[in-house]
Amino acid sequence: MTLVIQQSDFCEHVQKYLDCVTDDDKTIHVARPGRRAVVIVSQQKMSWLEAAVQAKKDSLEYAVARDQLIKCGVLADDEVVEADDRFWNQFKN
Repeated sequence: MTLVIQQSDFCEHVQKYLDCVTDDDKTIHVARPGRRAVVIVSQQKMSWLEAAVQAKKDSLEYAVARDQLIKCGVLADDEVVEADDRFWNQFKN
């Protein structure tokens, strides 16, 4: 879940918001008046994001990183596809 806050609120309650990131796995979006916004994420989430971006899409590294990002709530889970007999019959001789 992402929390959107103002820079002044972040400055007043920096410890509280950093605890939200580390303890509750929240993402903090800090809006800064007249400047670009800043997003704060946990080190774990950032590591998985970097791993997914740097890995080849068909690699095991990408699959693991993608799975972890799904668990973190960064990516939506894949749809469940119901297999019927046609699916399984393709493997029969």
